[in-house]
Amino acid sequence: MSPRHNRPRGGETPDERPSTGLDRYGLERTEEYQGEEWKVRHVAGASAAGKRYRCPGCDQEIPSGTPHLVAWPEYGGVDDRRHWHKACWNAKDRRTSKVQRSRNAPRY
Repeated sequence: MSPRHNRPRGGETPDERPSTGLDRYGLERTEEYQGEEWKVRHVAGASAAGKRYRCPGCDQEIPSGTPHLVAWPEYGGVDDRRHWHKACWNAKDRRTSKVQRSRNAPRY
């Protein structure tokens, strides 16, 4: 098996690719959530050594050094920032109310 090549297909250079406004290096984008605009930024997690956050989507801890997202209302301040797992942020509109169940509880 040959090694994997991390080169773009089609001969385009990184400068020729269309910009999405967001990449893995921390650029922000704006999304709508709960009727207001939210700023969303990817976080590599490496710079937050020793810090742990709780994801509001799944109520689980985001360990130190784990890549995740930071989201806050467009007109909010520093205290309004929330750290989310990427999958939880993407599924935020499909989630039901915050029902807490134990592991043994039936799902009906």
